[in-house]
Amino acid sequence: MRAISKLPPHHAVALAILALPQLGAWAQTAPATGTLQTITITAERREENIKDVPNSVSTLSGEFLDVLNTSGQDLRGLSGRVPSLNIESSFGRAFPRFYIRGYGNTDFRLNASQPVSLVYDDVVQENPILKGFPAFDLEQIEVLRGPQGTLFGRNSPAGVVKFSSVKPGKRLEGYGSVAIGSLGTLNLEGAASIPLSSTVSTRISVLSQKRDDWVENDYNAGPTQKMEGYTDNAVRAQLLYEPHKNFSALFNLHARDLDGSARLFRANIIEPGTNDLVAGFDREKVTFDGANQSKLKTMGGLAKLRWGLGQFTLHSITGYESLDTFNRGDIDGGFGASFLPSSGPGLIPFASESADGIPKHKQLTQEFRVESNYSGPLNWQGGVYFFSEDYQVESFSYDSLAANAQDGYQRIRQKNDAQALFGAVRYQATPALELRGGLRFTRDKKDLDVLAYTNSGFVPCVLSAKCTLAELAAQEPDGNLSAKPSDSNTSWDLSAVYALNKDVNLFGRVATGFRASSIQSASAFNAKSVADPETNTSFELGVKADLFNKKARLSFSAFRYTVKDLQLTAVGGASNANRLLNASKATGQGFELDLTAYLTDNLLATLGVGYNDTKIRDGGISVAVCAQCTVTDPLDANGLAIIDGNPLPQAPKTTANFTLRYGIPMGSGDFYVLTDWAYRSKVNFFLYESTEFTGKASLEGGLRVGYLWGNGKYEAALYGRNITDQVRIVGGIDFNNLTGFINEPRTWGVQFKALF
Repeated sequence: MRAISKLPPHHAVALAILALPQLGAWAQTAPATGTLQTITITAERREENIKDVPNSVSTLSGEFLDVLNTSGQDLRGLSGRVPSLNIESSFGRAFPRFYIRGYGNTDFRLNASQPVSLVYDDVVQENPILKGFPAFDLEQIEVLRGPQGTLFGRNSPAGVVKFSSVKPGKRLEGYGSVAIGSLGTLNLEGAASIPLSSTVSTRISVLSQKRDDWVENDYNAGPTQKMEGYTDNAVRAQLLYEPHKNFSALFNLHARDLDGSARLFRANIIEPGTNDLVAGFDREKVTFDGANQSKLKTMGGLAKLRWGLGQFTLHSITGYESLDTFNRGDIDGGFGASFLPSSGPGLIPFASESADGIPKHKQLTQEFRVESNYSGPLNWQGGVYFFSEDYQVESFSYDSLAANAQDGYQRIRQKNDAQALFGAVRYQATPALELRGGLRFTRDKKDLDVLAYTNSGFVPCVLSAKCTLAELAAQEPDGNLSAKPSDSNTSWDLSAVYALNKDVNLFGRVATGFRASSIQSASAFNAKSVADPETNTSFELGVKADLFNKKARLSFSAFRYTVKDLQLTAVGGASNANRLLNASKATGQGFELDLTAYLTDNLLATLGVGYNDTKIRDGGISVAVCAQCTVTDPLDANGLAIIDGNPLPQAPKTTANFTLRYGIPMGSGDFYVLTDWAYRSKVNFFLYESTEFTGKASLEGGLRVGYLWGNGKYEAALYGRNITDQVRIVGGIDFNNLTGFINEPRTWGVQFKALF
C-alpha cells in the first residue's frame, strides 16, 4: 500500500478536506437511540413521510452508504441491499444494469435502454454509462418499485432508483474520510458546505477510489500483464442562491474520471455439466492474448430554479450530461485457438478481442413543473418535459493472433428526442382516505444510422473475405442500415391510502409504464433489428406501519405485473448473434418486506425480503443457444431453444438482506459492531436455460467494528467485505466456450472519518 505522503495530486484534493474541521466549530450531534427517525422521501416529487406514500419504496442513507463506499465498491455494491433490487455488469465499474422485481435488460450495447430509470438529483441518466456515476455525499437513495410512468416518465416501467445529493447548508460543515484496505485499496471521500454570504452557499464533494492490479496474466506474450486495478475519481460542486423564501436557484457541476480494467472474461472456468468452478480455479490468474483497458470520463451540470407564487410553486430543472468512454477486452477469455499448436485454457475455438466506445455524447433535459399549495383537500401538479440525446458509438475488433491488430470497425450515430405532458392530483376524501392519480403523454423518436463499417476478420459478414459499409447494407432485406421508430404513449396511475390509525396505513396502487422502441444496428453477425415499445401494468396492495412507539417500522406489499411486447435481447449463442425481439408478454408476481426495529435501545436490526416469480409468455419465440453448454429447454427443428415459461434473465426469485448493529457507551465515546448480509437465489444468465450458465445462489456478508467519540464527530473503524471470501460466477459469454466472470474478492481495511 502506498504511503499517504506519496499520494498523487488528485488524491490530495480529497485529503485536504480532512483539514477543514480546523476552520469552524463542530456541529454534529449523536442521534438518540431506541427510536426510529421519520424517513422523508420525494417519490412523488414532494417531500412526504414514507408511510404516507402509496408506493413500494425502500431507502438507503447515512451510515449504511458509508459502509458500502468505504471499501471502494461501485454501484453494484447496492445490489440486494433493498428487496427486489439486482445490479450486475459485464463492463465492470462502467456500465451497471439494474433490475427491479426481476425486470431489467441484459443488453450490453452502448445504445441500450433499460426499464429501470436512474435519476440523479432530479435528472435522468439515460445512457447506461451515465448510470454508473458514483454514489457519494448523498442525502438518500430511494428505490421505487413498479411503474413510475407519470412523474418519472423516462423509461421507468420497472421502477426508479433515485439519488439525492446533500445540498449546500447555511453554516460551515462537512466531513472527511480515509480508508485503506487490502489489494492496495484506498478510498478518500469528503465534502464541505461553505456559506459565502447570507444568501449564497456552496458545497464541494469529492471521491477518490483506487485499487492495485491484483490479477496477473500467465500468458507472457499478452499485451496487458496485470489487471483489475482502478483509479476512479469524482467531484461535485454546488452553488445555492436563496435571497428569500419565495425563490431559490441551485446549480450543480459534476465530473468523473475512471481508468481501470475492463471485465475479465475467463475461459472455461465452468465445469461441463455443472455450474461449479473447475478444479484448481485461481481467481488471481488469467491467460489472455488480448488487451484489457477501461477508460471513462463524464461531465454534467444542472440548474434547479424554484419560484414561490402564493398558492403555486413553479420549478424549472435543466440538465446536461456528456461522456467519453472506451472499453477493450479479451472476449474468448484465453489465448491462441484450437487450430493452432497451442491454446487455452481449455477449448478456444477461435480468438475474439473487441472494444466499444462513445467518443461523442450529449444529453439535454428540461422540465417545467408547477404544483399547488392549497390548504384544502385538493392539490395537484403538472408540467412539460423535454429530452434530447445525440451520440456516436464505435465498435472495434482485433486479431489477437496477429499482434492484436485492428481488423474491424463500426461507427453508429443515434439521436433520441422525446417530449411529455404530465399531471397528478391528490384528494383528501375523508380524514382517513386519500386518493391520488396521474397521467402522462409521451412522444419518443429515435434515429439510428451506421456511419462507417469495415471488417476483414476471419468471420466477417456472411463469411466473405471482407465486408464494407455498402456490402453490409446489401445484406439488409430493405438495403437500409438506418432505423427511425417513432412512438407515443399515455401512462397513468391510480392509488389510495387509508389510515387505520395514526400508525398504520393501507395502500393500493394500479400503474402503467412505457419504454420506447430500441434499435440494434446491423453488423458482421446479425442484421439490423428494432424492438417495438413495451408497456407494463402493475397492481399492488400494501401496508406501512410504525410499531411499538416508533421502535419498529414495517412495510409490506404484494404485486403482480404484466409486460406486453417485452423487449428482449438474444445475446451470443454459437452463432454469436445479438438481436432484439419482442415477447408477447411477461408476468411477474411476488412481495416485498422491509422491517427495521430496535430490539433493545442499543441493538438495531433490519430485514428486507423480496420474492419475484417471473415468466416469459410467448410460445413462438426461440433463441440461439450456447456452443458448449448443456441446454435444458426444449429445442425446435432448427436447434433453437424455446423459452416460453422461462424466468427473466438475471432475475433471482428471492432476494434478502439483513443488518444488525450493536452499540454501547465505552469510555468517552461509543463502541459498535455492525454486520450486513445480502442473499440472492440462483439466476439464469441468458434467455434460455442451461446447466452451466445458471448462477448459483449467493450470500455475501460484511463486518464493521468501530468507535465514535467527540459526540460523534470522530470515527475509527475496521471493516471487511465479502468476509466469507465467497467466489461466484455472476455472468457468462456463451458463443465460444464456457467463459464466465466472477464477483468481487474479500477485502479488509481501516477507516478514519471526521465531521465538522
